[in-house]
Amino acid sequence: MRIKLIFVSTFITIAGLFVVNCGNSDEAVAKTDTEAGSHNEELYTCGMHPNVIQEGPGNCPICGMKLTPLNGGSETSQAESGSSSTPGEKKILYYRAPMDPSYISPKPGKSPMGMDLVPVYAGEETFGATVKINPVVEQNMGVRIASVQRHDLYREIRTVGRVDYDESLLSHIHTKFTGWIEKAYVSTTGEKIRKGEKLVEIYSPQLVTAQQEYLDAYNSLKHMGQSNDPSIRSNAAAILQSSRIRLEYFDISDGQIQALEQTGRVKKTVTIQSPFEGYVVEKHVVDGMEVKPGMQMYTIADLSQIWVYADIYEYELPWLAEGQKAEMSLSYLPGETFKGIVNYVYPYLDSKSRTIKARLKFSNPKMTLKPGMYANIKIESSPVKNVIAVPLEAVLFSGERSLVFVALGGGRFAPRPVVVGMESGNGFYEIKSGLDQGDQVVLSGQFLLDSESRLQEGISKLLGNRTNKANSPESNEKPGAGGSNERAEKANNPANRSRATGGHEHGEEDADAPISPEKFGEVRDGMLTWYTCPMESHAFVKVNHPGDCPECGMKLVEKTEKYDSTKTWYTCPMTEHHYVVEDHAGKCPVCEMTLVPIKPEQGK
Repeated sequence: MRIKLIFVSTFITIAGLFVVNCGNSDEAVAKTDTEAGSHNEELYTCGMHPNVIQEGPGNCPICGMKLTPLNGGSETSQAESGSSSTPGEKKILYYRAPMDPSYISPKPGKSPMGMDLVPVYAGEETFGATVKINPVVEQNMGVRIASVQRHDLYREIRTVGRVDYDESLLSHIHTKFTGWIEKAYVSTTGEKIRKGEKLVEIYSPQLVTAQQEYLDAYNSLKHMGQSNDPSIRSNAAAILQSSRIRLEYFDISDGQIQALEQTGRVKKTVTIQSPFEGYVVEKHVVDGMEVKPGMQMYTIADLSQIWVYADIYEYELPWLAEGQKAEMSLSYLPGETFKGIVNYVYPYLDSKSRTIKARLKFSNPKMTLKPGMYANIKIESSPVKNVIAVPLEAVLFSGERSLVFVALGGGRFAPRPVVVGMESGNGFYEIKSGLDQGDQVVLSGQFLLDSESRLQEGISKLLGNRTNKANSPESNEKPGAGGSNERAEKANNPANRSRATGGHEHGEEDADAPISPEKFGEVRDGMLTWYTCPMESHAFVKVNHPGDCPECGMKLVEKTEKYDSTKTWYTCPMTEHHYVVEDHAGKCPVCEMTLVPIKPEQGK
């Protein structure tokens, strides 16, 4: 029994010493880490708006809530957790939602979608716009990756066309003399006529006179003997030739002139014949009607070949060229297609439909195609061979630039701007620059990657600013001499923060209140000069240079008053609203943030 008591008392003594030593050790480590981390400034975020991230404590500019440390507490607490962790254990920087890249939390928990937050460890954070996700999240997001290859791009242009006459096979029958219609042989439109077929008989005094002159010259030359003077015979031949040309100019055929020579009689009427085979499209004459030179009597069209006008959209124009093969089908002739070519592409655009007209040529031997019909057109474009291309879904268009996400391996993805060329009909974009053959591009999930990339880029810039500030000469000042420790204590003091936002008591300004880096106006020769908007509602606009009002665009006017060094001016802490300057504390009229003090710029 005595031995047992001695053993128990010895065990209790050893355990007590162990607890005391461990406590002293933890306090020493915590004290050391606190001193080491006191020089660092940490990032703070809003619990309701994770996209709000800034250096140092403060209030959310959106909801006004107090910001919390981004890394789950101060960097001192992180140092404590890191120093107390076992060798080789990674330090957790923060937690993020696996499906919502913008949701960041300083401690573990659930995302708004009910999923467990994923820790981000030291050394695994991404830099710049690069995104890193683990394989499980990648699978949940449905990320698909494809290799950049060279392809032959082509496009099949489909549009609607309108059948019309071939203008080169269209003829208008006019008169070149004054006369009257004795008889119209073609009395209805739509009739099919052959070449040389009679159209009308016309009586014209001019034609009668022209026939008589030709007949006289012909008979005179015919009755001249060989004994006559050669010069007289030559003159008679010239007169005959002149009379014949006059008849030909009146569209009198050779056969009609030959009949005049054989009969020796002048005809009262002259018959007008069709110049080629076709269909009468228009008719403007009747029996007994007077006709005058230039008057259109008939329009005849040859329909053995027709034109089709097709409307092509602007984005399809790079794929269109003359000589390409075209195929036409009609809804009322199912199963039948017609082959043709692109005959001409017009050099102007229809401003109403924003389309370019292309002319196609088709043969019509069976007269199946009728002018005025509508048809479905398919144009086979010439392929663009051996170009770097990516699938359509790989490209994101932001309005200002086009980009794709490139898989770097190890779960890392980076956005890369590209120059996009033509869009093919087989599901690819031509890439003129930005990618090389063999690059791995993301085909799905790019929007989540893009939002995560923008967030990572913003965090990276803040981390870079903090590093630059830590390496500046001011950060090396010793504590107690206005250095970083003293400034940190003042920034963390609620009273100082209240004064920094304009919450002064009894109208007195604290000398330690932060001053905005922006400068207001210019002090020269004891006078303070600034520029402001002439609109009374925009009197808060005060800048130190002329220009336009950022609120309404009106020209700023100059204002001057005697400089009072004891007077305090206030401005908005948002850089975008640096033009907001008031002579009293309060809220920014643009974003409702609390105004901070600002000093005028001293002239040189």
